[in-house]
Amino acid sequence: MSGDPNDAVDEKTRARLDEGKTFADFLGRLQMAAAAIERSAPEGDYLTRAEGYRYLSRITRAALETFVEHADPRAPVLQRVVHETAKMGADNPDNYYQNAAISGAYRYVLRGTRGTVHFLQLYTQIGDYGKGRGMPPSGRLDASELVVEDDGSLEVHIACDRPPGARNWLPMKPETGTLIIRQTFMDRAKESLAELTLERVEGDPLPTPPSPAQIDQGLLQAGNLVAGAANLFAGWVDGFQRHANQLPRFDDAISTAFGGDPNIAYYHSYWELGPDEALVIDAMPPKCEHWNFQLNNHWMESLDYRYYRIHVNAASATYRPDGGVRVVVAHEDPGLAHASYIDTVGHRRGTMCWRWFFAETQPEPHCRVVPLAEVAALPFAPAP
Repeated sequence: MSGDPNDAVDEKTRARLDEGKTFADFLGRLQMAAAAIERSAPEGDYLTRAEGYRYLSRITRAALETFVEHADPRAPVLQRVVHETAKMGADNPDNYYQNAAISGAYRYVLRGTRGTVHFLQLYTQIGDYGKGRGMPPSGRLDASELVVEDDGSLEVHIACDRPPGARNWLPMKPETGTLIIRQTFMDRAKESLAELTLERVEGDPLPTPPSPAQIDQGLLQAGNLVAGAANLFAGWVDGFQRHANQLPRFDDAISTAFGGDPNIAYYHSYWELGPDEALVIDAMPPKCEHWNFQLNNHWMESLDYRYYRIHVNAASATYRPDGGVRVVVAHEDPGLAHASYIDTVGHRRGTMCWRWFFAETQPEPHCRVVPLAEVAALPFAPAP
């Protein structure tokens, strides 16, 4: 490179930098997010309010990594925006999430080994998390469709058109902006992750040189993600509270628009329990690839699954003799032989999610709030 890089700065970016708007706008969006937390936090619940501010700190960290550090589609970085200490939108404890900034203007190759994780799903999405207008899918590739070599290695071409000779192709569209990889465990202790690397192919391999406009826009998009996520999910939670302690089907169109898997039936809701109450959830799992249930805090962050039993799935559930499952959400374990206990981890309220994966039917789980002392004698519902 030669010449003074300041000569290439556009007038709008010059003005924003001269007036201090780059960082002021970023901070302003964080304040918008804080206002959403303050509006949504239940009065007198200081744990929930404090967790709301922690939630903002976590998604701010994720947003800066995504839009300031790893936003260049010429040099894509597979990163974990959502993980054990950065959570949003009812993150699935069974999932290992990865994503990268990509562009339909380029071609990419994903290489690695398949591993033994139960599900491996690859998606391209239009736009990115910082645009605030949803992220409709532009391509999908499931592990069942992957051609894997005898040694377990794989190679996936990511492009708008299928490259000649490509055995695995993940489609894009010109407006594609994000690659999402979901690896879903049945049993984390027994399964190994797919180990993957991503690179852009063709052209010079260098990243885009940093520019004032890139940094200015990166901070703006980071702020947009924090404000957008905080307001979006606070709005969802407001709706969930209208059917607290029940699990109705969530709108498929909404979940898909915001990056949800169209092959999963989601049942999002709210829960709230008194000191001696239990939420009892009964279901007869349909024929399906997988299912799970999880407990979240008010902000749709999964509770800490590293140390507490806050979720259950098709492999870890305790089944009844008739094949049904009972999940008991309570502040203490009732110790039942044919039930799966879910720990509230000191919370009085929060959100929850049930998922059926690739299910032939999607029965709504049956929910009841009862005194904890009465759970053992409660008949199973629905009937076998």
